[in-house]
Amino acid sequence: MNMSLNIETPKEASQPTRTDRASGEIRLPTPAELRASLPLPTEVRAQIQRHRESIRRVLHGEDSRTIVVIGPCSIHDEVAALEYGEKLKKLADDVSDRFLIIMRAYLEKPRTTVGWKGLLYDPERTGTGDLNEGLLRSRRLLLNLSDMGLPLATEALSPFAMDYLGDLVSWAAIGARTTESQVHRELVSGLPMPTGFKNGTDGSIGPAINAMKSAAHPHHCFGVGINGSPAMITTQGNPDTHLVLRGGRGITNYDADSIREAMDALSTAGVSASVMVDCSHDNARKQSSRQLEIAREVMSQKRTGNRNIAGLMLESFLEEGRQNDSNDLVYGCSLTDPCISWEQTEELLRGL
Repeated sequence: MNMSLNIETPKEASQPTRTDRASGEIRLPTPAELRASLPLPTEVRAQIQRHRESIRRVLHGEDSRTIVVIGPCSIHDEVAALEYGEKLKKLADDVSDRFLIIMRAYLEKPRTTVGWKGLLYDPERTGTGDLNEGLLRSRRLLLNLSDMGLPLATEALSPFAMDYLGDLVSWAAIGARTTESQVHRELVSGLPMPTGFKNGTDGSIGPAINAMKSAAHPHHCFGVGINGSPAMITTQGNPDTHLVLRGGRGITNYDADSIREAMDALSTAGVSASVMVDCSHDNARKQSSRQLEIAREVMSQKRTGNRNIAGLMLESFLEEGRQNDSNDLVYGCSLTDPCISWEQTEELLRGL
């Protein structure tokens, strides 16, 4: 039986658009074109594979070190990010017997309503957006950071972005707003790196547990092929997911009882009981300095026997706090969530 489709464009649709409210389209490079223009060197590719495997070993209890995902809330200044990366690489080498340090290289910023969406979308922060420029600058930045020898972490916000940048990422996060998204669960099912699902914005861990179950299984889903054509993507399932506790509206969940309850729920559900604690966000009630006491409290729990605590997340940059976007920016200070300073970061990690 001939099942081919014969689709004709209606004669009156001389200028087809995606939807009635779409106001324009600008062609972007395909993932293959961008990767070809800024290729990943063979030795760096092998390094990223080693980093991913090291993270897996910690998550599966084969390495007693603690993962620390640390860096700017989101990157708006590539020069400052590279300076931070140089400092972090030296510190990571110094404490590598205890910590596996991964730099936050977050290029997309999820917004509760509206606001700057990150270097990837609006690199000059004009509000008009420039994904062509953002893709080039984002991939170049990740290549430069990878060349330092740093494992990199990012939030997988747009499934399309990972096709362009995912080969440079060693660990990914799915944020509280998107943990319940079927699209993101399918995305993680096909990702080659370990991935953390954050608990929901209300603090509940049920959606993250369901996400871990879903992402462990194969899926058939809509997608775009590496050469830019629409495609049905078949995923294999990702066995390297885990829970990230980040607090919720009016609650924190980094204390021993909360972590124990989370571990019990994970074990009952038959998924990995490894837990990472996000010391920022609702756990810190948006107060950057509280991250220090939270990190110390969580590491104290690990030292007293809780080996299911696999890692920490911290928001850190060259300068403490945050600032509003203006023409007179403070170099190395976050534009989004408040961060601890480099001095606080180094003192904390060496002290732990």
